[in-house]
Amino acid sequence: MRLRSIELNNFRQFYGKTPEIKLANGSKNTTVIYGNNGSGKTTLLNAFTWVLYEKFSAAFAAPEQLVNKRAIAEVKPRQAIDCWVSLDFDHENKRYRVRRAFRAYKDEFGAIEQTDKEVFLQIAGDDGRWHYPDRQPEEIIGAILPGSLHQYFFFDGERIEQIVRLDKKSEIAEATKELLGIKILNRAIDHLKACINALEQELKDIGDPETQKLLKDKEKLSEERERLKQDYDLICQELDSQETVKKTLGDRLRQLDDGKQWQEKRQELEKRERETRHALIQARNNFKNAVATRGYMVFLNEAIAKFQTLVEDLRQKGELPTGIKRQFVEQLLARERCICGSELLAGTDSHERVCAWMDKAGIAEVEESAIRMSAQVEEIEKQIPQFWEEVDREQVKINQHRTEISRIETQLDDLKKKLRAFPNEDIQKLQQRLDETEASIRELTLQQGINQQKRENLKTEIEHLGDRIAKHQMLETKQTLAQRRIAATLDAMRRLSEVRSRIDRQFRLQLERRVQELFSQISFTPYLPKLSEKYELTLVENTAGIELPVAASTGENQILSLSFIGGIIDRVREWSKNRMLMGPDSSMFPIVMDSPFGSLDEIYRRQVANCIPKLANQLVVLVTKTQWRGEVEREMSDCIGKEYILVYYSPKADCEEDEIHLKSASYPLVRKSPNDFEYTEIIEVLSEN
Repeated sequence: MRLRSIELNNFRQFYGKTPEIKLANGSKNTTVIYGNNGSGKTTLLNAFTWVLYEKFSAAFAAPEQLVNKRAIAEVKPRQAIDCWVSLDFDHENKRYRVRRAFRAYKDEFGAIEQTDKEVFLQIAGDDGRWHYPDRQPEEIIGAILPGSLHQYFFFDGERIEQIVRLDKKSEIAEATKELLGIKILNRAIDHLKACINALEQELKDIGDPETQKLLKDKEKLSEERERLKQDYDLICQELDSQETVKKTLGDRLRQLDDGKQWQEKRQELEKRERETRHALIQARNNFKNAVATRGYMVFLNEAIAKFQTLVEDLRQKGELPTGIKRQFVEQLLARERCICGSELLAGTDSHERVCAWMDKAGIAEVEESAIRMSAQVEEIEKQIPQFWEEVDREQVKINQHRTEISRIETQLDDLKKKLRAFPNEDIQKLQQRLDETEASIRELTLQQGINQQKRENLKTEIEHLGDRIAKHQMLETKQTLAQRRIAATLDAMRRLSEVRSRIDRQFRLQLERRVQELFSQISFTPYLPKLSEKYELTLVENTAGIELPVAASTGENQILSLSFIGGIIDRVREWSKNRMLMGPDSSMFPIVMDSPFGSLDEIYRRQVANCIPKLANQLVVLVTKTQWRGEVEREMSDCIGKEYILVYYSPKADCEEDEIHLKSASYPLVRKSPNDFEYTEIIEVLSEN
């Protein structure tokens, strides 16, 4: 999983729709977000976990109060307020967009009512279009990074030491096994146990007697699906309208003398992007076609070698080509006379000697088949390297097209930034309207996908009800198969248990060594982390030749926890590279951490700051001004790709304003609120380039 951006709307301190927070990756993989205490750092951390898993950290107070107070105070009774968080991320060369949302209302008496929270997920195809998946959002997210593991990748740095507390050790074991895939094996074994019970009881099933109720439920779902279809048509009409507005604005920008060259460049870039996406789709289709039609050949090497060995053995024995045919010997015996004129009467020595040739004689059909198959095998051998060459060629094209699309997108973003800051105000305003139109198109596209997902879910429910209605009889054949299935199930359980034991031991020993390496890099103590068979993480010392447990300090527990997380990421990344994992299909993990340096002394702060950008492929750090200054800033400055400021607006009359100095510029941290509400804004730190 690689995080791309996050966006919030009326979520806790963040009033209205925030700017898109784009997250760094690559060589400069660290995003730093600065904010004073109370400005929304913990809220932002929990925005990640809420949108993905609807979960919160222990320090997140009043999780039931998510909607922004100012937004709900300003709205009229019974008027809806939208509250949501959207997150864009990449995984396995696919781009995902997930949004969790609900609506809040204020009744006539001032009480707050909320709708149920819903999550929606879209996936971008190679053509750049978003589409809804054929699985539930929670299922897809859980397959990428399970919810039980979120606390190890999205966490409060000041409370990270809780990972190694005694009451948390069982959670460590379960979460680590899920990441490794051990829990998959455990669930498989449990399911097999349940299958045995089900096989013994399955004939007691009598079907569903509530047919009439199911018919009514099916009718209601069909009506709801039709209503959604009407909404979908309206969304499509609005999308067409916004596309027309976008084209009109582009034409007006091109008519301006100062804007003509920029608009023409934008159109050229957009044209190249469409052409490159088309070429990408073509390359992927070529790749799929090659694998589908000729991919089986690469698995025939062993069979080809056996066939060639068999034919060669026959040749060495003189059986290929055959010197004498079986049919010829059979004709001699039938005529009872040899070609030399001797009689071949049954029971004579001459008859027995000719009969012996039956074992040595070849069959014409066998010889012809061997010759024909040899030619076919030789042709297959020639095509195997050609297949690999084509696959490699198309894969190179796919990577080149993806790189080109990324480069074009960057050029388009840079062009838009220049137009937003253009000296000509008319161009600025046109670009602003273009930005708003494109944002509307993105929002409508998301709503379009949400609508399609809801209709597809309803379709699945309707089909399920239809199946239940049609089910009237049991399958009697299950009884006769039950015993054989039980025996096969028991055998599968034994094999899975052995696989589980071997994988668990190998991974645990490698993980322990990596945790020890990371801990020794950060800590100056002689202590040694140990990982038990139950994945219980402890700290021991061995000064007297005997391992004794250590009463670790809070700082040491923080370092131990960070080492554990880093060790997991490193080992999973290595196992995934070698295709040894059965857990989440990923070799890339982000870390989002709030206040990771609070309780550490200077030496540990420096060591942790140097280490954490290397632990994960992507790092998001939320810090205060005092936590950042000094050794932390020096150690992490070369890794920073993006920076943002959380500007807190206080309603207090005697508010003491604050600011932070970054890259030769000053940015506000605390400001006096222009109204009676407290809220937070997000601003990006400008690059010096």
